[in-house]
Amino acid sequence: MDPFDDLLRGVRANGAVFGGSVLSPPWALRFTDDAFLTLCAPLRGGGWIVLADGTSRHVTQGEVAIVRGPEPFVFTDDPGAPDGLVREVSCSGAGGVDGSTVLMAGAYRVPGEVPRRLLRVLPPLLVVPDEHDCSAMRTYLEAQLAAGLPGRQIVVDRLLDWLLVCTLRDWFDRPEAASPAWYRALGDEVVGPVLRALHEAPDRPWTLVSLAAVAGVSRSTFAKRFHELLGEPPLAYLTEWRMTLAADLLGEPGTTLASVARRVGYADPFGFSAAFKRVRGMSPSEYRDGAARQAAGRPDLAGRIG
Repeated sequence: MDPFDDLLRGVRANGAVFGGSVLSPPWALRFTDDAFLTLCAPLRGGGWIVLADGTSRHVTQGEVAIVRGPEPFVFTDDPGAPDGLVREVSCSGAGGVDGSTVLMAGAYRVPGEVPRRLLRVLPPLLVVPDEHDCSAMRTYLEAQLAAGLPGRQIVVDRLLDWLLVCTLRDWFDRPEAASPAWYRALGDEVVGPVLRALHEAPDRPWTLVSLAAVAGVSRSTFAKRFHELLGEPPLAYLTEWRMTLAADLLGEPGTTLASVARRVGYADPFGFSAAFKRVRGMSPSEYRDGAARQAAGRPDLAGRIG
């Protein structure tokens, strides 16, 4: 387990596929499903993604785009077309006319504090070229979208999950990505093993001495290297990560402060509550009540276009 694994653990497509549309110009599709992440992959052809602020980027076959929401955006053949032009064409798999665009897209909910840490390090729009020759996968996906086979939705959802993870990983490896410090630090021979250990067992009673032992260096060498790469002391990083985990655990039905405290490495709820209030600015109970009110007032995020 590492930070990248943790941030993507709860991000899953689950019936969120908007579908594969065969599009012939002029066309424009407006995505208005309030998704935190939307993946767009032209299986054939291409088009322009236009964000709410007017930013546009062309995306073609072999590229994958990820749009950070929840603002709506448009996928169109002409970024200069009138706003009133909105055309939806039903999925028909591989049966489009020559030169048509076949689009596959999936909208992702991002529940909880842990995966939302990922959103904070992503740009509003990123595009990654196909550097692994996924032509066979694209052909298979198009066939799945066209076929009415049992389990089609699950197959496409899981392929979308795989594509999302690969796209994000490829993006962070690109020079223009400005990847987060924790991602770069994973490749460090001193700090990388420690990050994996912290995320594998955040409930262990970690100290600078035990973390330095995992790193295989002295305590002073480890502390200096960790701060250089992540910009904060190791135990401060651990506390912030524990409180992020705790925020999500507090939203689970039936959890108690004592059980949450144990799962994030605190012997009693009093020490945990003090740490949570210091980091989050409110008590665990206040946070839980606020999260419950927010969840009660949030509409269902079923995918739609209009």
